[in-house]
Amino acid sequence: MEADMYAYQKAVLAILEEAFAAEGAAIEATVAALCAAIHDKRALYIFGASHAGILAEELYYRAGGLMLINPIFGSEIMLNRAPVTTTSRMEQLEGYGTVLADGVDFRAGDVLIVHSVSGRNAVAIDLVLAARAKGVQIIALTNLRYSQSVKSRHSSGKRLFELADIVLDNHGVIGDAVCELPGVAQKVGPTSTVVGAAILNTIVVEVCRRLVESGMQHPPVFYSANLDGGAARNQALAETYREAIRYRL
Repeated sequence: MEADMYAYQKAVLAILEEAFAAEGAAIEATVAALCAAIHDKRALYIFGASHAGILAEELYYRAGGLMLINPIFGSEIMLNRAPVTTTSRMEQLEGYGTVLADGVDFRAGDVLIVHSVSGRNAVAIDLVLAARAKGVQIIALTNLRYSQSVKSRHSSGKRLFELADIVLDNHGVIGDAVCELPGVAQKVGPTSTVVGAAILNTIVVEVCRRLVESGMQHPPVFYSANLDGGAARNQALAETYREAIRYRL
């Protein structure tokens, strides 16, 4: 890789170009699934463990984002957990994802987006299996190259992409980081967060555009609370979609 200060930027732009060129069908399928769920006032869930959970925070409760995104947060796999190494142990612990699922009001017709770069850890597999059993549609955001190179850490032997109805591939490299340093074995500069956020926000924008095209005058999008009238608009939308909003406002 070219040794300059923009090596990371160049790598990310190359991955973004590759991902969007290759993932058109999966993005289209995801947009269609989310639009259908919103029209039916179903809930949209998102989950990720540790750094993968950053994308759950990215889509949740923010101006310009979909109001129907219900995040699934587990305190043992959040990065404010101390010691932080506990998060790695817990995402590999079979059964923890089932416990998380027990606290989620999954219903048939809901949609669950699960972000896991390797797709191998037990917490995501447990959660997906529990959601699928209740008729929830599963969308995986993962790295197929990475995931296919490793074995599952779940007793089912399954990786995330093998359990999903739709698979979005982030087209990253094995190990996620992309920039090589002379004499250093570990690459630096992970790409999954920035690429994953770009893919998911592209989907959000297209979902909203299609909802408006279908005649929906007020799509369930958060208005900024820092703009006059924003809070009142959000309250009105929340009332309209109260069946699909399963977090407290």
